[in-house]
Amino acid sequence: MSVQERKERERAARERLIVATARELAEQQGWDAVTTRRLAERIEYSQPVLYSHFRGKREIIGAVALQGAAELAVALRAATSAADGRRARVTALARAYLDFAERHPAVYDALFQLDGGLAYAREDTPEPLKDAFAALLECLGEVAGDGVHPGVFTEVVWASLHGIATLTRAGRLPPELAAQRVELLVDRLPVL
Repeated sequence: MSVQERKERERAARERLIVATARELAEQQGWDAVTTRRLAERIEYSQPVLYSHFRGKREIIGAVALQGAAELAVALRAATSAADGRRARVTALARAYLDFAERHPAVYDALFQLDGGLAYAREDTPEPLKDAFAALLECLGEVAGDGVHPGVFTEVVWASLHGIATLTRAGRLPPELAAQRVELLVDRLPVL
């Protein structure tokens, strides 16, 4: 292994450590607790080393969002592939989405609430974000109904799930009714 390869491997490992530490700190104490100074202390590198990887907190949030998007896509596909029939797949998708939002609130915030400097719904949208939407579309596109644009239908169902996740987490909706909300949403879809 060349010196250059070793340095690249070490750099990649430091970057993974920064992202993992930021994510852990955000999940434990919220994104306000994530500062470059605190991250530098936790990873035991200087702030200039941290800045050699990320220009600041915004880029770190973006990195956590991209990681989270990849994980969300995997979770959604796993849930839908294990379900039999369109109704079961949509129900599994909705439950997996809401479960992800509940289990990973800081990652969910990085994806959908905070400014991570990422482009959404554009040509230059990063692949992990496109893939997470594709995971939704793969399931929901097949139940959009005749004459309904599958992408727009997917956006509307996604917005509904996002609203449920966000309002439940904020204490605006009682969590004990989560299963009923999913069933009601699925029951109202046009072709199930």
